[in-house]
Amino acid sequence: MRRLSRRHLLGSSAAVGGLGLLAACAPGSETGSGASDGGGSGPAASDVETDPAAMGEITLKVWDQEVRGAQNDAIESLIDAFEKEYPNITIDRVKQSFDDLQQQSGLALSGNDVPDVLQVNNARGDMGEFVKAGQLTDLTGYAEAYGWEERFPESVLSKMRYSADAVTFGKGSLWGLPQTGEVCGIFYSTKKLEALGVEPPTSWDAVYSLVETALEAGELPIKLGNLEQWPALHVFGPLQAAFVPTDDIVKLAMGNEGADWTSPENLEALTQLADWAGGGALGDSPNGLAYDTAWAEYTEGDGVLLIGGSWLGPDMEAVMGEDLRFMAPPEGADGTIATTGGTGLPFSIPAAAANADAAAAYIDYITSDSAMELIAEAGGMPVLRTAELSPDSGVNKDIYEAFDKVSIDGVLLPYLDYATPTFADTAGSALQQVIGGESDPEGAAAELQTDYVEFTAED
Repeated sequence: MRRLSRRHLLGSSAAVGGLGLLAACAPGSETGSGASDGGGSGPAASDVETDPAAMGEITLKVWDQEVRGAQNDAIESLIDAFEKEYPNITIDRVKQSFDDLQQQSGLALSGNDVPDVLQVNNARGDMGEFVKAGQLTDLTGYAEAYGWEERFPESVLSKMRYSADAVTFGKGSLWGLPQTGEVCGIFYSTKKLEALGVEPPTSWDAVYSLVETALEAGELPIKLGNLEQWPALHVFGPLQAAFVPTDDIVKLAMGNEGADWTSPENLEALTQLADWAGGGALGDSPNGLAYDTAWAEYTEGDGVLLIGGSWLGPDMEAVMGEDLRFMAPPEGADGTIATTGGTGLPFSIPAAAANADAAAAYIDYITSDSAMELIAEAGGMPVLRTAELSPDSGVNKDIYEAFDKVSIDGVLLPYLDYATPTFADTAGSALQQVIGGESDPEGAAAELQTDYVEFTAED
C-alpha cells in the first residue's frame, strides 16, 4: 500500500521475518501450461498463451489490498467485466489491508498454496527479497507478449525492475505491473484556512507560518496517526525535500551509494519534524493513533492539514465534499517541486503460481487503457493517461494535477522504505521515536545511516 499502497506502505517486519526461510522452502511447480518453473524465471514471449478463452476452466487466486472504497469499487468492476468476457475463468479474490497482506505474503510464498496474482510492495524488503529468493516470476516475456513496455513509460517500469539477484534496483527484469499512480502531498480544509485567515501555502515558510497560526488559534495544525510507524514517512518524505537535494534523497531511498543520512540537510529535516512534534503541531499522541482512525477523524473536522498519500482523497471527499482540497508540496531545496510518490502496489505473479498465463492475462486486463478509464471513473488515479482522464472538479482534479506537476516539472521521489530490506522497520521506528521524543535527530540520523551504509557496503 505500495502500495501502501501501498501504500499505502511499510511495516515489513513480519514479511522480512519469514524471508529467511524462503530460499530453502520455495516449492517448485510443474512447467508448461502457463505454470512458472518455481525458480523466478518466466516464459519466453513465444511460449505465452495470451487468449484467456483458450486456457480452459480456471479458478484464479488473487490477493490484493485494494480495500478502500474507490480502490475496491474499481477492482470489483474489473473482475466482473473480466469474468463476463472470459466465463471459463473464475476470480477467487482475497482482499486484506496492506499490513495484513504484507504479513501473509512471506508465509504464502514459502508454502504450497500460493496465490496466482499477488500485490507486492516495490521495496527491497519485500519485492527485492522475494526476487532474491526466487519467489516471483520474471515478467519480461509477458511484457514482450502483451506490449507492456510500449504501454508503460520506463519511468514507471523502473520501479518494478530488479536484477535477478536483487542487488540492482531500478534496472533489470520486470517483476510487477501497477494500476495506479500515487503522490504524497498536503490535504487541507478550505473552511479551516478561511477561519484562520490564511491562503493555501505557496512556500515551506508559509507552511511553517500556517502551523504556528493554527496552534495559536487552538486548532490542530497537522493530523497524523502513526501507530503503525509507516505513516510518518509520508509526512517526512515531503518535508525532507524542503531541506535535502533530490539527488541525495533518490540515492538514499533506492539504496544506492553516495549520500549520507547524517548530512546537515537531513539533520535539519529531522529537527523540523521533532519541532513539530514537540510543539504539538502533530497532536498530543500521534504515535498512539491508528492511521485509518486519524484520516477519518480529519474528515470530521479534527485538523487543518493532513500530509499524506493521494489514495485517501476519494474516501475523505465522500465526507468533506468541496471543503477538501489537495496540493503538491511547495518547491524544495532544489527549487523544484519534489515529493514522495510513484505507483500503487504492483501486481506480481508468484514463481509457484499454478496459472501463470491466466495471471498475466488478468494483470494485462486490469492495467489496460479501458481499465485506466474505469479507475478514474471510480475515483482513483490511474498511472497512465493521468492528465487526459483528470476530472473536471473536486479533490481528484487537484490530485491528478499535482501528480502531473510533480512527475513532469518536478521530481517524484521514491518511497524511503525502498532503500534496504530492513529500512521499513528502521525508518519507521526512528521517526516514531523522534516524534515521541525518545530520540533526538542526531540519534535517528545515525540509526538510519547505519542501516543504509551496511546495505550499500554489501553491494
